[in-house]
Amino acid sequence: MLAVGTFSVITDTWRGKPIEYYVDPEFQHTAKQVFGNTPEMLEFYSKKLGVEFPWEKYSQVAVHDFVSGAMENTTATTIQQQLVQFSNRELPDIGYESEAVITHELFHQWFGDYVTTESWSNLPLNESFADYSELLWAEYKYGADAAAFVQQTKLNNYLQEAQTKREPLIRYQYLNREDMFDRHSYDKGGRVLHMLRKYVGDEAFFVALNRYLTQNKFASTEIAKLRIAFEETTGEDLMWFFDQWFMQRGHPELRITHSYENGQVALRVQQAQDTLFQPVYRLPVTVTTWSGNQATDHRIIVTKANQTFRLPIAQRPSLVKFDSEGILLAELDEQRTQDELIFQFNHARNYLQKYEAIEGLRSKSGDLVVSAVLRSALNDNFWAVRQVAAAGLRRYKGPEGSAVRKDLERVAINEKDNRVRATAITTLSSFANEDFSSVYSAALKDSSYLVVGAAVDALAKAPTIGTREQINGLQETRNASLLTALANYYGLNGTADHYQWFLRRSQDAPAEVLYTLLENFGVLMQRMPPIEREKGIARLETLARTHPIYYVRLGAYKGLNELSSSMPALKTTLRDIRTKEKDQRLTSIYSLIQ
Repeated sequence: MLAVGTFSVITDTWRGKPIEYYVDPEFQHTAKQVFGNTPEMLEFYSKKLGVEFPWEKYSQVAVHDFVSGAMENTTATTIQQQLVQFSNRELPDIGYESEAVITHELFHQWFGDYVTTESWSNLPLNESFADYSELLWAEYKYGADAAAFVQQTKLNNYLQEAQTKREPLIRYQYLNREDMFDRHSYDKGGRVLHMLRKYVGDEAFFVALNRYLTQNKFASTEIAKLRIAFEETTGEDLMWFFDQWFMQRGHPELRITHSYENGQVALRVQQAQDTLFQPVYRLPVTVTTWSGNQATDHRIIVTKANQTFRLPIAQRPSLVKFDSEGILLAELDEQRTQDELIFQFNHARNYLQKYEAIEGLRSKSGDLVVSAVLRSALNDNFWAVRQVAAAGLRRYKGPEGSAVRKDLERVAINEKDNRVRATAITTLSSFANEDFSSVYSAALKDSSYLVVGAAVDALAKAPTIGTREQINGLQETRNASLLTALANYYGLNGTADHYQWFLRRSQDAPAEVLYTLLENFGVLMQRMPPIEREKGIARLETLARTHPIYYVRLGAYKGLNELSSSMPALKTTLRDIRTKEKDQRLTSIYSLIQ
């Protein structure tokens, strides 16, 4: 790897080995806050894997205009600068995202560099492990709830992609090697490793990883070698696990129902996935029953498409929870009453159980007992529970309207977590014809860009004269999330005065902002006389034809499309752009827009 630029180099050490962080000079004073856990990560993984970090040094280099998020070059990882370069004010908003990238690429130094794959087909042997490291580090550093949040996010990422594609993790047929870099290889793969870890136990899992790394060091490998390492460690035939999770496509879609009679719970598990293309899964799973406040764990193994398990219990259960540990890579349709969901929240063992309960209760928030649960959740110890509770009160129409709004205003003003404050503001903006402008005005002065952006978005739907100048005072921001919010605001509420702002910021805004900014530029120009749109249209057309990043071209195309109804001549331009576009992702999207 070769990177050339003007860098500030911040130095660190681990076990006498040099650790370096290369950043733009303006970010030299915050680099240690972003990268500073690297030595601790090296120590954690070296001990956990029983294989000391195998290289003589480690550098992380923030680069501009990179082709992907990051790349794990041996001893010197390159990372998109926008993922790791932040001002002091931006640091509190970054959450776990940057740290996840840092730990992901570092874990590749073992899985990908020390041991690599023999073919693109086996890419998940690199990416699944790097993806799973994000959960391992969160679990070690921040606790079980933080790890469960990673698990939930990653599972949702895969399930979203699975709506349009389902491929085996180990694929011997693909159109392009880049097709392997998808949410299957990363997010699904990481979840499969999590199930494997929970099935064999922590001790066997990490001993098997040590065996795999040691036996295959400085060599290429394939999926059978990983399986053999686990079989040699556990003494168990694991072909069934590797076959259904690595070699076959899809995932289980489970319908869970239960009934109670004569001291037994009858738990019915139906596998509803299309088994013509996907397997009937073997699923070791924990089911927890609550008799009053007494919980009992039952370990079962699902092996059939339609199976009923009978679990002993002293009295009618307060709750029956399938996959109570939140381990399965599956879609669950689990039947629970309102009372059971409330009980689940109040007796939850982990974040995922609380989240599930709140999501299941959201549609019934008008019920006094349910709204009491959501309001109670606003005070939970874990930020993501408070966040989902705040979101769950959107458009609340129950009898406690005044109290709910006061709770949300309190959260928007006093909550310690920036993400939760921003969500509370967004929830307040869902109450039509109500004036929270004082809350929004105060939020425009918040130290967090996330919160300021949420206030700008709220005011975009309900603008006030009193906040107009405050918002205009934010125009020169370099923060991506706030710049996106301003583009939305001016798209809906801007005047000819903001035309030059769009022209100027379309030249210096980062790519992740341009997609939204350019479409909103088209929305603004709809309100301007056609004769004054010339420069803006030329800018959009140039970007739609020539920008190197496909989603920026898409944003520019959508901006032009906004104007085409009032300027029929643009339809010819749009047709020509579609015809000359080479990226298949865009041509398929364009066919839906026209």
